[in-house]
Amino acid sequence: MTTPAGRLTPRGGPRVWFRRLPVVARLVLAVALTMSLVLTGAAGLVYWRVQTALDQQLNDDLTTYRHSLDQAVRAGTRLPPGPSGSLRQVLDGHGRVLRSSGALPRRPLLTPAELRAVTRGATVRRDVGSLLPITPGTLRLQATRVAAGGRSRIVIAAVRRGHRDEALRELLAQLAIASGLTLIAASYVGYRTARAALRPVERYRVGAATLADGTQNLRLDVPADRDDEITRLGHTLNHMLERLEAAAERERRFVADASHELRTPLSLLRAEVDVALHRPRSAEELTETLRSVDAEVQRLIDLSNALLDLEELGSTGHITRAPVRLTDLVTTAVSPHRRTAERTGRALRTDADGATADVDARWLVPALGNLVDNALRHGHGTVRLTAAVHEGRLRVRVTDDGPGFPPDFLPRAFDRFARAEASRTGKGSGLGLAFVHAVATAHDGTAHAENTEQGTTVTLDLPC
Repeated sequence: MTTPAGRLTPRGGPRVWFRRLPVVARLVLAVALTMSLVLTGAAGLVYWRVQTALDQQLNDDLTTYRHSLDQAVRAGTRLPPGPSGSLRQVLDGHGRVLRSSGALPRRPLLTPAELRAVTRGATVRRDVGSLLPITPGTLRLQATRVAAGGRSRIVIAAVRRGHRDEALRELLAQLAIASGLTLIAASYVGYRTARAALRPVERYRVGAATLADGTQNLRLDVPADRDDEITRLGHTLNHMLERLEAAAERERRFVADASHELRTPLSLLRAEVDVALHRPRSAEELTETLRSVDAEVQRLIDLSNALLDLEELGSTGHITRAPVRLTDLVTTAVSPHRRTAERTGRALRTDADGATADVDARWLVPALGNLVDNALRHGHGTVRLTAAVHEGRLRVRVTDDGPGFPPDFLPRAFDRFARAEASRTGKGSGLGLAFVHAVATAHDGTAHAENTEQGTTVTLDLPC
């Protein structure tokens, strides 16, 4: 929009302009406006109290003087002298000046309307002249009607307001100077305080800019002997930096591991095809090559599906809880693995009570299946799956009688592509336990692996 002069004005008005100011400027401006209101109110209160006291004294003197004039006019005696700076006029019933102080002009101090009001018996009080701007001859007068010898007289008593007005003008000047100096001091203190309070924030901003430039292992310098909002912000930012660094490290490790995992089956596929094309092959050899190619393709599909599942579980919005009986949940998870257990001569036992759990069976069933599959492939002896609900939490345990995890593997058992064996050419992608951990996290629960005297135990603890 434009003004009549053609100048552009900021869209949104003063509020938008205020929001665009730096934080320090906004704080100082807010302090200045608040202090201006407080100082104006305080100055107004002081001025009102002083003015009231001066006016009360002036009115008392004026009333006393007018009463003495009234008595003198009624008695027909000489008019008495009044206080310092007092003046008087006596008018007849038609408003003509009968007697007047020498300093007053020979015309009535009252207006025609005031003369009519006094004639009807009213008492008129009025100030002549103003405090500001300064005018000479300022007065305060009172006028009343008096009966003297059967005639009506109008008595006007007045006192000069010079000393009162001068005192009020001096008070206004002193209040203005004091308020201005106080406002300047408060603004300066507010500016220094805001700068000091926001200095750590600026330091944090510089640190964040350094992080954006690629600096590694950056931590903000947070004082250890304070516990205010800025300090807590610094600790929160440091915690965030730690998480970002850990996430970046996991991402780098994930990219490296994923590239290695994908490279291995692709290389085997390329080798099988190259060998098959190198010279003519018999039908049996081609069939064996196709079986090998099919196994590697299936491995790639499984790896891709596992990665997609983990990515989908990264958002808790994909968790849909619904009541499910534990017996049905355990049966569905174990059934696909019973033939494998029978083929290897292993016992697979389950123990689930008849309780109902509020979970997402779509994700929990394959997670339990992964645990059973790991126990059958890497453990020994009987595999046991137990599930029970206690105090609003579902606890599922899968145990076997195997040798357990290597001690150095336990801390990273649930990491992606983590394997207990050093070789990556064995069966499995190293994503099974990572998937189990993702399912537990999506349910706001935990997953824990430990070695016991009987073998290995993996526990899921989920709120239900």
